Amino acid sequence: MKNTDVTLSFLHSVPYKQHSTFNGATIDGVRFKALKTIVDGRGDVIELWSLPWVEREGVIVPQHVYQSATDYGVVKAWHLHAIHTDQFTVTRGKMQVVCVDIREESPTFGHVNSFIIGIQNPAMILIPPGVMHGWKALSQPETIVVNLQSHPYDPADEMKFAWDAVLSEVWEPKFG
Repeated sequence: MKNTDVTLSFLHSVPYKQHSTFNGATIDGVRFKALKTIVDGRGDVIELWSLPWVEREGVIVPQHVYQSATDYGVVKAWHLHAIHTDQFTVTRGKMQVVCVDIREESPTFGHVNSFIIGIQNPAMILIPPGVMHGWKALSQPETIVVNLQSHPYDPADEMKFAWDAVLSEVWEPKFG
């Protein structure tokens, strides 16, 4: 299926099932890499990307890197890419990242994975082409994301849907 074939009608027909990410991603091709914080008396440092990770852990060599800010409470979703791979981390704040496998040929079709990442839980998430995703900023005043993409940004490669087109109940926080 091509991204251009993804319609709201198709999205409403997907048999979504949320899967625990306690032991990592369950979606084929999605990678969750915990990042290590090194703390000493002067402060701390977190490695965001390293060349040895490419072979050892399946991350990609970035061809385009950018930083974006998302204001507290804002949901940036849903979107997917036909060609490029997103690979990002949070450098300030906290956010929820949700990945949805809408690739009909995938063994994990319909899987929904939700991750909470940020300074308290530093991680990098890799999202391959065809996996719909988005995020919600959970900390004030904003959350800062650094994206290390496989290709330079091309609006023709991105398919977008409203944040509440599907799975509006997935977003945190949940009260109760």
